Amino acid sequence: MLLTSRCLRGALLAAASVTLVAAALPAAESAPEALGIGDPLFPHLGNPGYDVLAYDIAFTYGGSNSKPLDAVTKIDARATDRLDRINLDFSRGTVRSVRVNGESARFETVGEDLVITPARAVASGQGLAITVTHTSAPIGKGDGGWVRTADGLAMVNQADAAHRVFPCNDHPADKARFTFRITAPAGLTAVANGLPLAKAQAGPTATWLYRTRHPMATELAQVSIGKSAVVHRSGPGGLPVRDVVPEADRALLEPWLKKTPGQIEWMESKVGRYPFETYGALVVAATTGFELETQTLSLFERSMFTRPEFPEWYVDSIMVHELAHQWFGNSVTPRRWADLWLNEGHASWYEALYAEEHAQQSLEERMREAYARSDSWRAAGGPPAAPKPSPPGEQIGLFRPIVYDGSALVLYALRQEIGKAAFERLERLWVTENRDDTATTADFTALASRVAGRDLSAFLKVWVYGEKTPAMPGHAAWRSAAPTPRAAAVRGGVRPGAVTSREP
Repeated sequence: MLLTSRCLRGALLAAASVTLVAAALPAAESAPEALGIGDPLFPHLGNPGYDVLAYDIAFTYGGSNSKPLDAVTKIDARATDRLDRINLDFSRGTVRSVRVNGESARFETVGEDLVITPARAVASGQGLAITVTHTSAPIGKGDGGWVRTADGLAMVNQADAAHRVFPCNDHPADKARFTFRITAPAGLTAVANGLPLAKAQAGPTATWLYRTRHPMATELAQVSIGKSAVVHRSGPGGLPVRDVVPEADRALLEPWLKKTPGQIEWMESKVGRYPFETYGALVVAATTGFELETQTLSLFERSMFTRPEFPEWYVDSIMVHELAHQWFGNSVTPRRWADLWLNEGHASWYEALYAEEHAQQSLEERMREAYARSDSWRAAGGPPAAPKPSPPGEQIGLFRPIVYDGSALVLYALRQEIGKAAFERLERLWVTENRDDTATTADFTALASRVAGRDLSAFLKVWVYGEKTPAMPGHAAWRSAAPTPRAAAVRGGVRPGAVTSREP
């Protein structure tokens, strides 16, 4: 998000959750309660006891973006513990019925959880088929989920808002494949993550079918409905590139969108093959305050491409930022939200590197400026891998400067420490060995040590967990200014080196 090969399955998910789950599953006779997997930053997100394999979500849109959509969410999962109850994250919709393994189930809402009591307990290792018939309400509270566009809807689910659209296990530790079935008035266009499989028209409505080929975190789900044009072109190796734009803006936006294949080719030259089945930009006539790396279809505000104060190099670099997330954050997903720096730090790194190579915007100068501000950012938001929790009710409060250029600065320090060749080898191995999986700061440290041929844990520990910014290798004269009261109060929204604030 930017203001302005191994799947996690079964026993692997259970083992990974040991460090997250704060308490055992409640006893069958206890009162229903909201659960979580113990993520320190979002303790109530995610649910223990099962691994989601796939979602199949059907939305019916009546034509008004202020009225609830009818929806059916089907979840294919596998129990990792005995389940007398099943918790799903869900709010902002009315649940009409629930079925578990073909049988009707009781349900109630507790907090932002949908608590389901199946007709019979589900044994550990047993398959779990859940069908929830519900509504999905575009209330528009500014805390994520559906966002109203000039002609329809789109999703902005990062970080904790997918469950405001559909029932799910709303934590990036549990990635799954997705199928979307979207029914809308025939004059509109519906798009979603992945590739289109079919479109069928029946009288005044049409139904669109999309499916992802790779697992995806819930926060990266995207469905957009509106008066859109879909523009197709080819990327490197024949990769299907699909851009979705307001019909009236197709010609206006073409000078920007035609750059995408070249940007993909540039990223592939840095880190290897693009990891998914398609890519493109979803441009919406809406004010979100950020751009968002929804998987295979990054979301951009229309104003990103139309505001005259944005230089061409800046817009190009923001496009590359969201593209880079397809490798860093989407294909390789953080197992805990504290690992967010691995997403945003890498996306900011390649954003800055692209600007240097294509527009002579000095990477070293940007990193020197980031270094000067780093202590203030750490005071305001915590160190890169131990960010302070966001204020209650502020969906995007986690996205502070420290996770952007403050974390790209860690990568710059690492490159200074191990050398450019080793750093580039590390980057390629990171996205190759962790493709379609989740990973942590500890995993990155271990791989960096293996590539460097020496233990880098002490070096990286002070960079990602230290309250103060360590000395920069090769730049002994660099200094970080002492935090000021004003800087310590800043919660985010200002990315250094940008023309204007784009981060959440």
